[in-house]
Amino acid sequence: MLGTVQDVIGVFLHYAVPFLLMITPIIFFHELGHFLMARAFGVRIDTFSIGFGPEIVSWRDRVGTRWKIAWIPLGGYVKFFGDMNAASTPDRERLSTLSAEERRVAFPFKPLYQRALIVAAGPAANFVLAIVILAAFLMALGTYVAAPYVSSVQPGSAAAQAGFLPGDTILSVNGAPIESFDEIRDFVWDRAGENLSVQVKRAGRSLLLHVKPKLTRIDVIGGPQEVGLLGIDGPTSIKQFKHVRYGLLAATAEACSQTWSVVATTFDQLGRILAGRAKSSQLSGPIGIAKLSGDVAAASYLSLFRLAALISVSIGLVNLFPIPILDGGHLLYYGFEAVLGRPLGARAQDVGFRLGLAVMLGIMLLAAWNDLVRLNLF
Repeated sequence: MLGTVQDVIGVFLHYAVPFLLMITPIIFFHELGHFLMARAFGVRIDTFSIGFGPEIVSWRDRVGTRWKIAWIPLGGYVKFFGDMNAASTPDRERLSTLSAEERRVAFPFKPLYQRALIVAAGPAANFVLAIVILAAFLMALGTYVAAPYVSSVQPGSAAAQAGFLPGDTILSVNGAPIESFDEIRDFVWDRAGENLSVQVKRAGRSLLLHVKPKLTRIDVIGGPQEVGLLGIDGPTSIKQFKHVRYGLLAATAEACSQTWSVVATTFDQLGRILAGRAKSSQLSGPIGIAKLSGDVAAASYLSLFRLAALISVSIGLVNLFPIPILDGGHLLYYGFEAVLGRPLGARAQDVGFRLGLAVMLGIMLLAAWNDLVRLNLF
């Protein structure tokens, strides 16, 4: 019995604590974006919650907003005056009874552009948080960039069959210039079985090679994954790495570039899944993120901050998907309102929210199943 308790405590400290340390600030900044923009437009805010379910602690500020921390840390919400629930569904029965003064501070009665900006401010805060974290890392530590140099070729690999040789320098893949070895890996990661045209420099000459990355199951932080690999190894000498330092402007620009890279990669992967060129088993959810955060924290808590930046981008992006119940779903409704000159009917909105909830539950269940399979629990 004692061993079981110690095991549970060990798992909690290894996975749950890093996960909470990472996800809580991300959720807070997302909701803070909504909160600050709403306050700027004079919206009264009833509740600011980190987490869902029964509350752990709560308090009221001087303007009447109830701040609380709840037991289920997988999200949060800001409930505006005039809304019925955390999903920002208008409380239509109550709205019809509001006085003129109350209408001035009720979210549903604000102009369309203000409501849209308030909703978009949450995901925007996630992107800003990621850029700030990444820029701070670049300014404080700089980065080491590995040259796109092939130090060895694995026998029988896709690269060996295509004619790659040790000493080759990769110049481009499918016409896209390559500046570092990491860019090669990122490019082929999701392109198993695809024909790639790779331009290499060999003994002063430029050659064009054609290769199909092989689908390979590998162990990475967060669990096994099936990815495309060429079968080449990168630089092994420090001379083939370059340390790059950044000032404020350069660090911010590079942080923006890295943030956009996460967005572009996410859309590319989703497109491949929808087109059947990638497996939905690659989707991951809170369980996978918790395992990843624990493994990263075990290596370095400093690296957990960088992971937080990447997760923040992902959360901001997912919230912009046009699924009712998410921020993007509200923006979709506002788009219809702008075109029609009036809000969608109450029934249409309610049906949309129910469908959106069903879609999100389905995605969450799929992601949870994938995570449990990776952990060999099924």
